[in-house]
Amino acid sequence: MMKTAFIAALLAVAALPATSAELADTLEVYNPQVPLLIGNNDNVLMYAKITAEGGERIDNVTLQFDTVVTDMPQIASVTLYYSGVEAHHRAGKNFFKPLTESYIDNKGDAVGAFSVKLDCKDKLGGTLVLDANQSLSAGDNYFWVSVKLADDASLTARVAARVDGAEVDGRQAVVVDRTLNPAPRRTAVAVRRAGDNGVAAYRIPGLVTTDKGTLLAVYDVRYNNSTDLQQQIDVGLSRSTDGGRTWSDMIIPLSFAGVGGLPDAQNGVGDPCILYDGVNDVAWIAALWCHGMGNKMAWFGSQPGIDIGVTGQLVLTRSGDDGVTWSQPYNVTRMVKDPEWHLLLQGPGRGITMRDGTLVFPIQYIAADRIPCAGIMYSRDKGETWRITNAARSNTTESQVAELPDGSLMLNMRDNRKGSRAVSVTGDLGETWTEHSSSRSALREPVCMASLISVPGGENVTGKNLMLFSNPDTEKERRNITIKLSTDDGATWPAGQSVLLDEDLGWGYSCLTMVDASHVGILYESSVANMTFQVVPLADLMGK
Repeated sequence: MMKTAFIAALLAVAALPATSAELADTLEVYNPQVPLLIGNNDNVLMYAKITAEGGERIDNVTLQFDTVVTDMPQIASVTLYYSGVEAHHRAGKNFFKPLTESYIDNKGDAVGAFSVKLDCKDKLGGTLVLDANQSLSAGDNYFWVSVKLADDASLTARVAARVDGAEVDGRQAVVVDRTLNPAPRRTAVAVRRAGDNGVAAYRIPGLVTTDKGTLLAVYDVRYNNSTDLQQQIDVGLSRSTDGGRTWSDMIIPLSFAGVGGLPDAQNGVGDPCILYDGVNDVAWIAALWCHGMGNKMAWFGSQPGIDIGVTGQLVLTRSGDDGVTWSQPYNVTRMVKDPEWHLLLQGPGRGITMRDGTLVFPIQYIAADRIPCAGIMYSRDKGETWRITNAARSNTTESQVAELPDGSLMLNMRDNRKGSRAVSVTGDLGETWTEHSSSRSALREPVCMASLISVPGGENVTGKNLMLFSNPDTEKERRNITIKLSTDDGATWPAGQSVLLDEDLGWGYSCLTMVDASHVGILYESSVANMTFQVVPLADLMGK
């Protein structure tokens, strides 16, 4: 599911002044910072472009791998593809592939209609010559280099490579690197892809780690298309017991299909938020169930009131066996919803268990005046009863909550005012809130969901209290999925303490968890798979 978010940025890169003859001997290269998926037969390692008058021939392309960074046995093969010529009206622009076409399908294979296989090598060294022998058409000719990772490749493996040379008609070409974010590429796995189990799209990631080390990943199973409730949507879950390297078959913890005789598209449940209670070894999922209300988007179709069929229902399910089985749904709407509100729902993402055992879910609601607000819902009796207090800030929606070292709670919120995240702190479970010093300034966003977790010093290898945050690190498009680290409880987020994972366009939602004391895991909506899981060593985030 390759997209082309870097296109707009590339337009700003100055074109190399040259004559037509000179351009025929110039190979422009772009190495996108997007995940390399273990299990794919093809991953885009880099794009290349050469402008020709027509009739020339590119003989070969030479790659140079940084063998200090790259463990070569982690790579199974490298392939060179030719992907045709650009439309004449875009000639000379800084594009590296046709604007709307994908070279890789949802199964991780090169799409034959858009790619001609020129050479494939599976005996690899630091220097690799890929034969092309491809005639060039008049205009911009596109190529791409694919890498297939070994089946047993590590989730922390990195690949660093560059184009070291190319020959055109027997002459050495000039290689110009246009890469915007030069850094080694990182590996990942696709937990869910569009088309898996016949499902159109998977959205809205949530992720926790149990005391057994099991990763529990939740998401929307959007059967017919990628749109929000009200639709045919269930909550799905995948488990990993090996640190995210492999994942179980999907199970469905929450589904209301067929309730009341209504069509499944009027019984959707989604936007999950998962919470792990390590005190009692219980996992919880909160989700929004919409019954009836026509086929209108729930955000607008849900009305004031309490009753099923009038307003969205906040439901919970729990698991006491490490996420293998889940209870019947537990509807808490009457317990916590103000009847004047149009809609009440969870985070989404993940909730937390405070050090004193209090369970806390982030929530959002649409007030009587139709202005959305973010806050928290909590339980002090192991989930038997729940309470909502006051909103942290108006005109905010999807939020995540973290406990600070002093026992107060930080709420990090999507803000409809655009530009950056809103942040508030409460010391009394939401009775009162104080705007945090970082609010509306430190963490930019394109109005999107984000993730926030706090990691006490005794639970990570640094010995420091850490706060980790992930979102699309932009103000406009949902691209540049980045993990950031703060060592001062979220007051500052130094630029050197971050890792860019995916610069390309995607839906942008993400959720973080500690995989172990040394590594943070992230489940997110990437440009290459609906639900993508990656692992980042804390050492990579600590800066120099």
